[in-house]
Amino acid sequence: MSRSRVKALIEAGHATRDGIATREPADAVKVGATYALQVPPPVPATPQGQDIPLTILFEDQHLIILDKPAGLVVHPAPGNLDGTLVNALISHAGDELTGIGGEARPGIVHRLDKETSGVMVVAKSELAHRRLSDAFAARDLEREYIALAWGLPAPVSGEVDAAIGRHATDRKRMAVVGPGGARSGKNALTRYATDRAWGASVSLLRLHLATGRTHQIRVHMAHIGHPLVGDPVYLRRTPAAAKSLGVAVRETLLAFPRQALHAASLGFRHPITGAELSFATPLPPDMQGLLDQLDEKSR
Repeated sequence: MSRSRVKALIEAGHATRDGIATREPADAVKVGATYALQVPPPVPATPQGQDIPLTILFEDQHLIILDKPAGLVVHPAPGNLDGTLVNALISHAGDELTGIGGEARPGIVHRLDKETSGVMVVAKSELAHRRLSDAFAARDLEREYIALAWGLPAPVSGEVDAAIGRHATDRKRMAVVGPGGARSGKNALTRYATDRAWGASVSLLRLHLATGRTHQIRVHMAHIGHPLVGDPVYLRRTPAAAKSLGVAVRETLLAFPRQALHAASLGFRHPITGAELSFATPLPPDMQGLLDQLDEKSR
């Protein structure tokens, strides 16, 4: 097996040391310890349908608009070989998705991170896939995100124009990087506006992307000192802004198990008919619960 394959198996929990699971490939080998690697049985080369509930907002013969819940991975990848949105879509649409946009990610035009909720569009024909992909590449659509961030940005509305690339030492993270050199990134522009704020502790932001880089909103907001509530990757320590909150609400926010980010709306021209389409979804219950608790404590 390749080194990368072994690493992926370790990270997925298939390795043990003296019978206890170990998930860190960089751990030093201990003299006298017994290591075992359980190689799982092979999986099908193409994703299989699974009966996973979907919240569908609109569907015709060319596309599906859905509200993706937090916790659902978009397509199979190491560590998440099934139980994904693609598996659910194959079960729902059957042969209509076969080969659309590629066998591994049929129908997928764009992604949302696993723990980001909100509106997504999926193509059901090659022509729709190509035209939607072109629209996303050209930013010829309207897309708004809502996020709960630590602190109060200054100015309260503005933009973050900073290139994004891989982190220098942590390959699972992205980072703002300077131009040129070995770590040059891709240009990235995020526009934000503060919708509400609870003092200088927490802000509800509305964000629009002029580019579409991996983790763009999360990286940019952390870069300007306002990481998203609950972000497991870019919130590295307890923010100073949290200290001004009451103990109960502070602990609730600090314990929130995912990044508080929701793809609230998506508007675009139908790739076949040209009709203007627009879809919006409310905040999921877990994020709305945070707002309700903040409101209650601020009364």
